[in-house]
Amino acid sequence: MSFHEPILAGLDILFSWPTIGWMVLGVVVGIIVGALPGMGASLGMAIVLPLTLPLNPVNALILLVGIYSGSMYGGSIAAILINVPGTAGSAATTLDGYPKSRMGKAKDAIAISATSSAIGGTFSLVTLLLLMPVLIEVVLFFETPEYFAVAVLGLSLIVIVARGSIVKGILSGAFGVLIATVGIAPMAPVRRYTFGRLALVDGIDFIAILIGLFAIAEMIKLASEGTIAKDNLDISGNTVNGIKEALSKPITMIKSAYIGMLVGAIPGGGSSAANFLSYGEAMRSSSNPDEFGEGSTEGLVASEASNNGTIGGSIIPTISFGIPGSGATAVLLGGLLMHGLQPGPELFEAQAGTTYAMLLSILIGNIVILAAGLLLITRASYITQISTTTIIPMVIILSTLGGIALRTNWADVLTVFLLGVLGYWMIQSNYSVIAFVLGAILGPIAEENFIRSLQISDGSYIIFATRPITAVILLATFLILTGPVLKRLYERISQAVTT
Repeated sequence: MSFHEPILAGLDILFSWPTIGWMVLGVVVGIIVGALPGMGASLGMAIVLPLTLPLNPVNALILLVGIYSGSMYGGSIAAILINVPGTAGSAATTLDGYPKSRMGKAKDAIAISATSSAIGGTFSLVTLLLLMPVLIEVVLFFETPEYFAVAVLGLSLIVIVARGSIVKGILSGAFGVLIATVGIAPMAPVRRYTFGRLALVDGIDFIAILIGLFAIAEMIKLASEGTIAKDNLDISGNTVNGIKEALSKPITMIKSAYIGMLVGAIPGGGSSAANFLSYGEAMRSSSNPDEFGEGSTEGLVASEASNNGTIGGSIIPTISFGIPGSGATAVLLGGLLMHGLQPGPELFEAQAGTTYAMLLSILIGNIVILAAGLLLITRASYITQISTTTIIPMVIILSTLGGIALRTNWADVLTVFLLGVLGYWMIQSNYSVIAFVLGAILGPIAEENFIRSLQISDGSYIIFATRPITAVILLATFLILTGPVLKRLYERISQAVTT
């Protein structure tokens, strides 16, 4: 298959009806969700995910990706207008967006945000599309032993994504793996941890876990924090000036977009890390670093170009190897699995049209973001004024309906609420929710591919050492796990030699 064929197939799918309509709806919903303080991409996607069951896989995935993309921009609206980042990826936006808004340039700031988000996301995605032929060749080398190794590598990344205590991170990941073992064992008719309950024979639904962790837990957190006082907002300034200001910083915009793309491709990197890394680099290279934090256009451009740049980067490891790097991509992976699509070669061969349609929807979605951001600036303040007393019951009701819609199984509804309480406790106790999700996702993948690999090799473990790619990945896993210990050992030896 030539390079242009899957792109043309993807465009044909994307611009068919109602697919293009689902993309626009997803972006608009994402902008609204992102602008609501306390919400965010992962929460919005988790609520909508079970509602996509009646849709075909292409429409469902494009809707989810639209929400992901739109919410990354939408988070800047609350950050600029009320100094509360709607998403973690808009945290650095508050540093210059809100001061610019207080200077009477709210329209300017929102226009800068929309322009930077659209152009930054476009640059990163075009780059990824150009690199796609190389990526496809790499993915096609992977077979069952390699996918086992990649799953183990993903599990080892828990020590990286677990901020703070590594022990808590490992415990979170291990509990995620344990939850995923409920039900019938892969490749064998053996029931595990069902306690004689038929409702548990099919296991704990991964989507119910996501809804609980990202929707219910966040609503409990919002309820415990109380409502945020919001003043009447005066949206003043000049939209055209904002566009001109953003376009006057092309180097900062492109550089930040690529930083976002690279950080997003690293599991555990995330938009918040890219956000501050891009902001710091922009400040370092700026000729006017003293303006940062005082309404700097350069700082606002860097923040917004980077967070939308992370989208393309974070999706690639998710669809290629099934390793999500953030809550949003974990939900997207859940969408793939729920609609019968397996990450890996299938998405680049038999499902190439679907894959390219999904990626191109991000590209076209940036145009929708730009249009919505510029045309609806005067209405942006209404979104931020919605009270949490309205948001919380709506999200809980939608989450409950989503749990019922999955399999009409009472265990799924119970999972939603139990995991919601557990997720809130984990957040309060500094246990990593992402580590838990990695365990729940990658545990079954590792187990199934491990068993299949042994069946291929007639029970010989040597298969993992004789396949070069598998051996390299497992070596990388070993280095990740032992890296901190080896580093301390090296430092001690260096000190002993110098003394």
